[in-house]
Amino acid sequence: MTKHYRGGCACGAIRYETSCEPVFENHCQCRDCQKRSGTGHGSYLTFQRADVTTTAETNTWRLASDSGNEKVHAFCPTCGTPVYLTNVAMPDLIAVNATSLDDPGQFNPQVVTYAIRGHAWDTIDPSLKTFDRMPHG
Repeated sequence: MTKHYRGGCACGAIRYETSCEPVFENHCQCRDCQKRSGTGHGSYLTFQRADVTTTAETNTWRLASDSGNEKVHAFCPTCGTPVYLTNVAMPDLIAVNATSLDDPGQFNPQVVTYAIRGHAWDTIDPSLKTFDRMPHG
């Protein structure tokens, strides 16, 4: 049975979907994710960009990530909800925000990235493998 991942912004103007499995699922504790989420981390499912369809144009803003690579954050121009992000160094991938899924229960985190930036008050499942930065390879 094919699993479908569908989601979008709060107002419904932006929608996305894929029937492919994510290549990576993580909680990220970098400062950028903390600021964007308003809490201690962001949570993402990363897919091959070619496997994800979107229904409308997003607004974007760019910044240098902790690794020095440029990240492109996509959000709804109507409601401002962050929907996904891409990385200029890895243009074939797209990371959707776990809470933007229609069924956030589909999110199955595998690791915690940028744990070096984590806060004691942001408790994450201690059984998850942690990386001080983004793993490579």
